Amino acid sequence: MTAAALETDSETDSETKAATAIPQLKMHQPMHQPPIGAITASGRSRQAGGFRSRAMVRSVLGSLLGALVGLLAGTSGVVAQTLEAIDPTGTDPIDPETAIPAQAQVTSVSALSDVQPTDWAFQALQSLVERYGCLAGYPDGLFRGDRPLGRFEFAAGLAACLEAIQTQLDRATDAAVQRDDQAALSRLQTEFRSELEQLTGRVNRLETTTARLESQRFSPTLLMGGETIFGLSAAAGDNPPGDNENPATFAHLTRLQFVTSFTGKDRLRLQLATGNLGNNGYASRQSLGTDMARLSFQTDLDNNIQLDLLDYRFAAWGDRVVLTLRPVGFDLSSVLTANSPFFDTGRGAISRFAEGSPLFKLAALDGGVGADWLLWERGRLQFAYGAGNSARSDQGIFGSDRSAWGVQLLTKPAATLLTGIAYINAYDDRGYLNTFTGSLNADLSGKLDSPAQIHGLSGTLQWRLSEALTLAAWGGWVWTNYIDREATALSNTYAVSLAWSDPFGREGDLWAFLVGQPLRLVKGTGDVEDDSGQGMHLETFYRLKVGDRISITPGVFVVTQAEHEADRGAIVVGTIRTTFRF
Repeated sequence: MTAAALETDSETDSETKAATAIPQLKMHQPMHQPPIGAITASGRSRQAGGFRSRAMVRSVLGSLLGALVGLLAGTSGVVAQTLEAIDPTGTDPIDPETAIPAQAQVTSVSALSDVQPTDWAFQALQSLVERYGCLAGYPDGLFRGDRPLGRFEFAAGLAACLEAIQTQLDRATDAAVQRDDQAALSRLQTEFRSELEQLTGRVNRLETTTARLESQRFSPTLLMGGETIFGLSAAAGDNPPGDNENPATFAHLTRLQFVTSFTGKDRLRLQLATGNLGNNGYASRQSLGTDMARLSFQTDLDNNIQLDLLDYRFAAWGDRVVLTLRPVGFDLSSVLTANSPFFDTGRGAISRFAEGSPLFKLAALDGGVGADWLLWERGRLQFAYGAGNSARSDQGIFGSDRSAWGVQLLTKPAATLLTGIAYINAYDDRGYLNTFTGSLNADLSGKLDSPAQIHGLSGTLQWRLSEALTLAAWGGWVWTNYIDREATALSNTYAVSLAWSDPFGREGDLWAFLVGQPLRLVKGTGDVEDDSGQGMHLETFYRLKVGDRISITPGVFVVTQAEHEADRGAIVVGTIRTTFRF
């Protein structure tokens, strides 16, 4: 697996290129058998007599050997590239609509309606058809000579014609003809000796390279990839909610992922994770004391390895629907596309808030299911359902103390515009939102600690302004309706960002700017109190591409009026994140 194949928390790539096209449900089709080629060994028509011209033998064999040299000239370099690009499912996506139709044997060049006597290759085609019977056309009577010739096709054709030549040599009854033809073949071997020696060397090197790649492969059916994130961070605050003890930290998040497929249209994925940014990082009471200070990559596993994600996906209904089963590591964004250019732990935003809309993080779910349906070329309908404690026998997936379902319509109204609108319905027996992005008052729906039904409405947008600039925005409202109490809580959140791809002519770099409001309780009824202030989140980071699998991202974010409390000052968190993908 290449580094780019590793999927992180998000189900979308962090590159701003996501704004230019809806990710289609390009499930991996079963591998179609490659066509035999323009020349085939099956159903050949042979002549009973010997060769009419030794010069012709020399010409044909010389041309075939020369073409074979060209065929294999760059093979050793191609194999390594091909193996590196193997898809995790082990097959290549091939569009059945563009697959090449089967070919049929022809016995006369006149049967090929698109071959004319004035064509420069007419005599060569005529010789291959009428003398050696080793040429095939398409069932519609076309030869399609302008179509590119694949290596497999050429190899099959070469074998067919060599076999035809050898057959005619064996059938020759004139001993003198046989001696003369053998002499012609010997002269050909001498003339093409250097090319044949080069071929032998290239084939030997190819076999050595192939053997080395196969011996170093992790598994013939299982692909492995990983990601390690180092973070050197510091923070400061002006009268924050916490004790304001903010020592610099150096922590990591490491994930190892395994992917396999059983049918070519499915994917089984397992991910292990470990990390050591403990005690909630700068969100802890000893530090800044607010979830607004959370980094995107922080995790508190005390360097213990745990199963972080387990899912199985497969295509259904004519490959237009992808179904997801995820018993471990589920949240709504496992199925509902976040539609954010920064929704990537290792390469996206440096703060948890700026990754994407907090509404996709509602409910602190554990396991769930979902469906992603390609309605039409420019639209997808997505559905997700999940529950906390879904594996517990006393709660289960439908009787849990917290659960959520959501539906989203993702559309591409223009070539450079991608939009999404989602509705989310959740239940929590304590009324908590559990997004860990905004004020504690908003995330706990006013802190009444009572069962509640939660409704959310989210809108997202990505707009490619130019080849290098992408404007993105998202916003949402969350309404908590307490079931046993006469109380409600209304919260909102939003953000606007600008991403500059390949700045200063540096391909692969990304400079991002974002301003937004973390989740804030704006209207409460009953015993629910509003947030007294309005803090704003400002963030910038620069992702520096060091290599294909290494990036360094310095970044900083500032939140005014921490916890949306009017008497609080600003907090500042900075980090240098280094991401390794393997």
